[in-house]
Amino acid sequence: MARRPAPPPVIESRQWGSSDEIDRGIAKLERRIAELDALNIQEAVLGHTGADDVALSNVRDTLRDVFGQNSPEYKEHKHLQLWAGPMFVNMGEHQRLEGTERGKQQAIGILKGLIGRLQERREDLVGGTAPVPRIFLNSLNLHPRIADVATDLFSDGYHWEAVFAASKALVNYVKERSGQDQLDGAPLMRTVFSRNNPILTFNELTDQTDADEQEGMMHLYEGVVLGVRNPGGHAFPEGPEQRAVEYLSLISLLAYRVQEAKRRRGP
Repeated sequence: MARRPAPPPVIESRQWGSSDEIDRGIAKLERRIAELDALNIQEAVLGHTGADDVALSNVRDTLRDVFGQNSPEYKEHKHLQLWAGPMFVNMGEHQRLEGTERGKQQAIGILKGLIGRLQERREDLVGGTAPVPRIFLNSLNLHPRIADVATDLFSDGYHWEAVFAASKALVNYVKERSGQDQLDGAPLMRTVFSRNNPILTFNELTDQTDADEQEGMMHLYEGVVLGVRNPGGHAFPEGPEQRAVEYLSLISLLAYRVQEAKRRRGP
């Protein structure tokens, strides 16, 4: 059977949480402009120094870092080249220099345009336009154990650090409610919420439907450990602020379910 092609990534504009966060993005783009301004095209092209390749790679990496992997800005410019104008076989040195110089100026113009876009967004924030995802966060009524560790981080612009902290708090809460301090991670979740012999249960486990719910919930807790807490211990994921809110909402829901779960047996 032919393998289905992977669906294209969802295009998501980055949601900015504060003017300071935007200023950091602007500063990174300005550094790339300064590097391009200082780039000696003649030395790079005729001397094959590779300085033009480094400058271009820095620009692409910065676009991904500032706007996000799936942003429209990165999608539009991720294949940016230091070249503008026609290209043909057996071009002379003068023509190669001119095309590269035009590409350099074009790249600088694109970066300045993106800076202007960020400055406009900053004016919206400073002028009182509240970022929608933060409004969502305030209305979520996060579980107290999650809110205690995540709210301040999120409000300071550290959205994915807040998600990581929330995932750790959930694991600790499961340990506390189950008494399984000697376990951690996925083994903890599989033991505490086991389909056959759980410590904490979400229902009476009287029929197949109850058993299916118990197992399904176990996999949700296991998924938070494997998909959020463990990766977050090495490198925080990238994504819009709205996505971080969605993760926090899920983790909070699981914390409430832990609170409501019934203790079935001792540790």
